[in-house]
Amino acid sequence: MSFDADAKMRFLYALRSHGVTDARVLEAMEKIDRARFVKGLFAERAYADMPLPIACGQTISQPSVVGLMTQALDVQPRDKVLEVGCGSGYQAAILSQLARRVYTVDRFRSLVTEARGIFAEMDLPNITAITADGSFGLPEQAPFDRIVVTAAAEDPPGPLLAQLRPGGIMVLPVGQSDAVQSLIRVTRTESGFDYEELRSVRFVPLVEGLGQD
Repeated sequence: MSFDADAKMRFLYALRSHGVTDARVLEAMEKIDRARFVKGLFAERAYADMPLPIACGQTISQPSVVGLMTQALDVQPRDKVLEVGCGSGYQAAILSQLARRVYTVDRFRSLVTEARGIFAEMDLPNITAITADGSFGLPEQAPFDRIVVTAAAEDPPGPLLAQLRPGGIMVLPVGQSDAVQSLIRVTRTESGFDYEELRSVRFVPLVEGLGQD
């Protein structure tokens, strides 16, 4: 399936109608073909605004949520970004169009291996994909200008808050995994953290430890 003009127009219209209005984010999402990240039976739904299953019991988020999270991050061209939850690699690929450097971690080695292959095929050299327990962040690369978490924790994980530079922004879902969660934006200030609730969402839970592929 190719990202033809009609499919692209419907895709971008769905994003705008859900509140994704930032021109840089829309341009990045127009460039990165979601079909590259959706396999098998679900490939024909690659441009639908819906989450889709991927390997290891994970999902690729619906495009409008990816767009809103990316928009809320307010990524700048010199930023170093950490993504917790690489999954298919779709969110990291979009971030790569906006940031200087993207580090993405996932607890499933097979997902990281597959995402690395796609990043290489798409010539996205500013992404580093790592198999690791994302709940601890990536201390050796900290601090980060932006952090995005694509799995829900009950509260923003302390190690991630600590790895956010002053003035930095983190966007993540919080709440019980079996209930509706809230997408929040955390801004690190000189005196602490400001929290802003953005919308209701539903994500897989943030799980500690490495996954069994």
